[in-house]
Amino acid sequence: MHRPRSGASLPVHLAAATPLRISAEGMATALVLAVAARTGHAATAGFLQTAMTLPYVLSGPVAGHLLDRVARPGRVAVAMAAGYVAAAALLLALAGAAPLAVAAVAAVAVGLTEPVVVALSGLLPRFVPAPLLPRAYGLEAASYDVASIAGPGLAAVVASLYGGAHAGAAMVVAAALGLAALPFVRVPGPGPAGGPAARPGLGEVVTGGLAVLARLPVLRAFTVATTLAWLGFGGVAVSSVLLAERFGAPASGGGQLLVAFSAGALAGSLACSRWLTVRAALPVLFAGLAGFGGALALLPAMPSLGWALAVFAVAGAAEGPVFAATLMLRQREAPAERLGQVNTTAGSLKIGASALGAALTGLTADTIGPGGLFLAIAGFQFAGAGIGLALLRRARRGETLAAMDLV
Repeated sequence: MHRPRSGASLPVHLAAATPLRISAEGMATALVLAVAARTGHAATAGFLQTAMTLPYVLSGPVAGHLLDRVARPGRVAVAMAAGYVAAAALLLALAGAAPLAVAAVAAVAVGLTEPVVVALSGLLPRFVPAPLLPRAYGLEAASYDVASIAGPGLAAVVASLYGGAHAGAAMVVAAALGLAALPFVRVPGPGPAGGPAARPGLGEVVTGGLAVLARLPVLRAFTVATTLAWLGFGGVAVSSVLLAERFGAPASGGGQLLVAFSAGALAGSLACSRWLTVRAALPVLFAGLAGFGGALALLPAMPSLGWALAVFAVAGAAEGPVFAATLMLRQREAPAERLGQVNTTAGSLKIGASALGAALTGLTADTIGPGGLFLAIAGFQFAGAGIGLALLRRARRGETLAAMDLV
């Protein structure tokens, strides 16, 4: 049974979730820096990143399912976060210092526990009153944007001061700070409708969120849209470095472009935390994807890195509200007892799409160059928005016809 809700736990939730997300966002950067410092072969870190990413496809839905169904979701979240801290510390200690196969086991452990970072978003309706949820989702999106700036930046700063081998220490400390605050978030258990009486099998646990996403028309439409968009987004990091080099800047100029993007996204998320409503969420999501794609499509015409930085900031401002709108729509459309599973399953789809997009970027970069890459990335945003809108309109047309038949 739900306890009375208030917004009092939201600041504590953000204080716990944001450091955990900073750690998760900076993990890849810290891993590369640590491996490069210890072995001189940064490419080896790519195998460890793959070992971290692949388990997420299965562990994400399982984590969401657990938090949806258990009577004490806060305790489960703390246990998963503690596992993530321990696995991250072990991986960063072993990377480049132990045989690759040994470090890969620790990387898999990170992939099994890291989904708690996303699963925490599904708990917001448990302790935030409905009238405050739009603002809460805007702040939640801003938490991810802050992490995307602070995580890689913190790893880079520590590496510059103390050497790349120590870059991971900052990620572990950040995760530990989030873990320390997490027990103070008061999360009620599921309501009376939460969970079936019978225990589902493993197959249902893994695919249950996917079934909900496929069955409900609005969820299906914007999930297809954002997954296609992330297929393109997976190539942004590599394309940014190539674009910076085209301007004659060092590879670090690509990092500057990504920071400009994240800063714009943070500004967009904070702004939408004040004005975004549930009714406006769908238009904002599709308009944000189109605006993001439109900004990226301008990059091949930019004459210098400075102009590109400005365009990246605009692109981030357009994309920032998309995530807040996505969280709000999932909360509105998904069954309450499946919200965490829907969040983590959709997150797994986006991560998988992003990984595929990064691979496609590597395959085509030499052929089409940075300008062609950004046009392709923009095309995926337009395709996502267009296909998502088409699916939504078809579903609504079907609902209208069904209503006419009933009459």
